[in-house]
Amino acid sequence: MERTIPIDPILEKGYNVRLLVDDFDGLIEKWSKRSEKFRATVDSSLDCQYGSGEKDKLDIFRGGKTNAPLFIFVHGGYWQRGDKSVYSFVAESFVSSGIDVALIGYQLCPGASMTNIVDKIREAIIWIWNNADNHSISKNRINVSGHSAGGHITGMVLATDWKKISNELPSDMVKTGIPVSGLYQLDPIRETTIADALGLDDEESKALSPHYVKPKTDAPILVALGAGETPEFHWQTDNFVEKWKEYSAPLDYFAEPVVDHFGVVERLANKESQIFKKVNDWLL
Repeated sequence: MERTIPIDPILEKGYNVRLLVDDFDGLIEKWSKRSEKFRATVDSSLDCQYGSGEKDKLDIFRGGKTNAPLFIFVHGGYWQRGDKSVYSFVAESFVSSGIDVALIGYQLCPGASMTNIVDKIREAIIWIWNNADNHSISKNRINVSGHSAGGHITGMVLATDWKKISNELPSDMVKTGIPVSGLYQLDPIRETTIADALGLDDEESKALSPHYVKPKTDAPILVALGAGETPEFHWQTDNFVEKWKEYSAPLDYFAEPVVDHFGVVERLANKESQIFKKVNDWLL
């Protein structure tokens, strides 16, 4: 889609956060190696095909306890980059605490639209619910989380009316939602180069902004980010929290001290961190 909205240099700096990392490729390589090492040691079901697309696959990591909570994690990358395999390491802290984890992969923009991506994550969660017994995980303890773009998707999952998709599905399929460093209003993104691959128009931008939709759940929601993130990410989170406090779902806010947009992911994978302990206590 040809750009019709000018680039705002302040928003570009605030949202294009990988440019703030000295060696972003090195960071991803570090995460990938850590994840590969973790996958070699854990009880898992890898690359479960939940949809028809090449990347419509998910990984399940088991913590070894019967009827444990399931922590679903959706990776970031501005809906256009990343792969679930890079983020396996996030599961390590949870699995070692007896919590099962599922990491969902998905088709990326521009090959898929953002609407397609949100629908695919819903499809993956339904697949997990339908196939939980076959993979020795609980269908009744599903908790959904995600970072950055995955935080945005988590917000949209919480606005899902599962009964509209199928009467066979429980309305309370998701027991908690934990968006981390999410993007809840999409219009500011359209004033950055990040939007070039997304193809957002006015209608889709509004329809896919969690800030403007209502949660279809009474499940508790924990909205988190790193305290050291850019002003734009704090603006996104603060406004979202203020808006969704109007609804019936219990909502809490947490900022992991000091860390930036990527540091908060590493803290989530650290059992000694405040955010891990907060999330661990939050799971149902």
